[in-house]
Amino acid sequence: MGYITVIGAGSWGTTLAYILSDKGYDVTLWVHEKPLADEINSSRHNSIYLPGVRLPDEIRVTNSIEEALIKARYVINAVPAQFTRSVFKDAAPHISGEAVIVSVSKGIEKGTLLSVSSILKELSSHRVAVLSGPSFAKEVIRKLPTAVTLATEDKNTGFILQEIFTTNSFRVYTHDDVIGVELGGALKNVMAVATGISDSLGFGDNARASLLTRGLAEMTRLGIAMGARERTFSGLSGIGDLVLTCTSTLSRNYTVGTKLGQGMKLKDILAETKSVAEGVATAESAHELSRKYAIDMPIVEQIYRVLYEDKDPFFAAKDLMDRALKSEFYG
Repeated sequence: MGYITVIGAGSWGTTLAYILSDKGYDVTLWVHEKPLADEINSSRHNSIYLPGVRLPDEIRVTNSIEEALIKARYVINAVPAQFTRSVFKDAAPHISGEAVIVSVSKGIEKGTLLSVSSILKELSSHRVAVLSGPSFAKEVIRKLPTAVTLATEDKNTGFILQEIFTTNSFRVYTHDDVIGVELGGALKNVMAVATGISDSLGFGDNARASLLTRGLAEMTRLGIAMGARERTFSGLSGIGDLVLTCTSTLSRNYTVGTKLGQGMKLKDILAETKSVAEGVATAESAHELSRKYAIDMPIVEQIYRVLYEDKDPFFAAKDLMDRALKSEFYG
């Protein structure tokens, strides 16, 4: 079986290490925090990011990036988007020339406005694939039925990775629209903040459905402008992930929105959150991208103002409803 290294021991990285090891692959899990690496090695539990789950003894756990990558044929990037560059700048020299990198991180880098796969390609010459879709770690680890999509530029690589990741409870489809799949996974987190705010303010089911639908329209418009295909956003990495993230309290981004709607300040919300809510940083990047490509993204704009300009969430919603009237489909 192939050697697989998972970089990042958050809930998703740890879950993927678990299911791949359970399938019989030789898996190494790289953990950024040495105390956490020591804890997992001694107890086989990741009490911070995946409590209550005992990890297989077969998974090697290390805090050394060089040790983690020494035999890796497949490298899974489960590092949050805003930290991918710093981690893989150190990792890249140790990755085998034949290795394939699979990114499962969802976000857009602040400043550069690059997708995660673009960051990885900038740092190395390796083939990069993207795995995305509606997949809460807590359900995948329980082997509840889940379907995701895996995007690659090379079909043969896609078929190989499809076989590697697929289990009888984790179904993987192939795709070739890498940027579309990544944008869907990143932008839906911003929309989840919006629906969390809406639900917290008691705006009801109609409002949530409207935010989902109009949010999808914004995601699709930006995606097309950036070279993605429209139909990608009607798939698992688009509407699929959008529905999941915008309707469940398991979503970190939805929870951030809920707390904002309750009147909490962003800095206080982030201070009490161990896991990264990618939608917070991506809202800033998405706002800049909408201006760069001259794309109308009113929901993104209002979420940006709530997060970064301390705008009252109620008035953000009011300003969305008071916009000039227009046709639903245009352009």
